[in-house]
Amino acid sequence: MNIRAASATDFEQIWPIFHEIVAAGDTYGYPHETTREQALAIWVGAPRKTFVVEEDGRVLGTYFIKTNQQGPGDHVCNCGYMVSASARGRGLATAMCEHSQQIARELGYRAMQFNFVAYSNSRAIALWNTLGFATVGRLPQAFRHPSLGYIDALVMYKWLEP
Repeated sequence: MNIRAASATDFEQIWPIFHEIVAAGDTYGYPHETTREQALAIWVGAPRKTFVVEEDGRVLGTYFIKTNQQGPGDHVCNCGYMVSASARGRGLATAMCEHSQQIARELGYRAMQFNFVAYSNSRAIALWNTLGFATVGRLPQAFRHPSLGYIDALVMYKWLEP
């Protein structure tokens, strides 16, 4: 397993992962009908950097890192992570989050914030807690889950400096 910066050609393999997760509608706040072109702009165009996890030339997961706010808040980054359904349970999210924290420090960020974690995404919440993130906010009924209806979303945060 190798984590590396995404290349222009990697979107061919990122798109099916993105589409699968966004179409499910149970973890990300992107519209279910997000097009390939919109996904490219969201996942590769807008972030500061995008990475992939690959194994034997196959992309199994991906993440982006971007500045969360401009101006006085530009020392805080935001990341998004996606793992292919076929590769879940293998520690890719852990590896990507740890990698992203290292990259964040290299890019000069001092903190990382996850803005909108669906409360039903218990595996992600448990992982982020294990990796030192704290829930600093709870947004009541902010996420419209396809089967659970309106559920809370969490804001999670980690200071990256010692």
